[in-house]
Amino acid sequence: MERDELECFLLLAEELHFGRTAEKMRLSRARVSQLVQRLERRVGAPLFIRTSRRVALTSLGTQLRVDLAPHHRGIEDALTRAAATARGIDTVLHVGFANPLTGEIVMQTTEALRVSHPGLAVEICEVPLTDPYGMLRKGDFDVQLQELPVREDDLGAGPALLAEERVLVIGSAHPLSARHSVSLEDLAEVPLLTLAGELPDYWLEHHVPTRTPAGRSIASGPSVTNMQEALMLVTGGRGALLAPAHTATYYARPGVAYVPFTDAEPVSYGLVWRTGQGTGPVEAFARAARKVAREMAHGDPRSSVPGLSPRSRGSTS
Repeated sequence: MERDELECFLLLAEELHFGRTAEKMRLSRARVSQLVQRLERRVGAPLFIRTSRRVALTSLGTQLRVDLAPHHRGIEDALTRAAATARGIDTVLHVGFANPLTGEIVMQTTEALRVSHPGLAVEICEVPLTDPYGMLRKGDFDVQLQELPVREDDLGAGPALLAEERVLVIGSAHPLSARHSVSLEDLAEVPLLTLAGELPDYWLEHHVPTRTPAGRSIASGPSVTNMQEALMLVTGGRGALLAPAHTATYYARPGVAYVPFTDAEPVSYGLVWRTGQGTGPVEAFARAARKVAREMAHGDPRSSVPGLSPRSRGSTS
């Protein structure tokens, strides 16, 4: 079995979308189809069910995924350790990030650790929006930086490193887009896009509330699997979504307005790891990330460090 077949199969089995798989592998959709078809000929039976509306694993595809995934992770880990040893690195820390702002914190933290901890290498990857804990639980990540709260029995979370204001992401043709600010009660006037996947109830209520503070019902819009898909639906007037303030900077585009809330609680970010796995490298990363978060909050009026007075926000001690 060729490595490109293996990686293509496992990624498509996770994404169940040829376009996203092609984008992540930096291949054409035609090339992804060729790799899948080549593997199916090698196996002798279909691994995916393909229709105009969806892609799904066959029972044989599911079995192959379960059998192959741990071996693939073992190969990747072995290569990573070998490369790290060749560079004189003692430990490799795999870190996930949930959105562009947390990715920026993780990148700056990684750069800082190259100086302060030259024997520690950091490998980073994005946390899937529709499966916020899956890669961490599987061991793909040692720690990840994401939105709080986390209420999982098998996961531990540190204190909030950074908090930022929330905005309503809404189509520019909607009347709410013309306001300088909105309140949570205004959500009764527009459907909210929902998130695909099997997500905890508290996670869904945090991102997609079903009622306003006064108890008014909030309509549900189409479900999405990633931010680009969500913005397309917002542009088309299919719904809106709640998002952190940094979204306006990283996802600015025609047809979309970002309106700040007057009464929404800030979004808080913290590090999350598997219970009992808060190792020395994780603690070193947390210390460095705390310093980076303080520096970022000092330069952005929309952000703050929870528990830190405004006067001391710029301190990195």
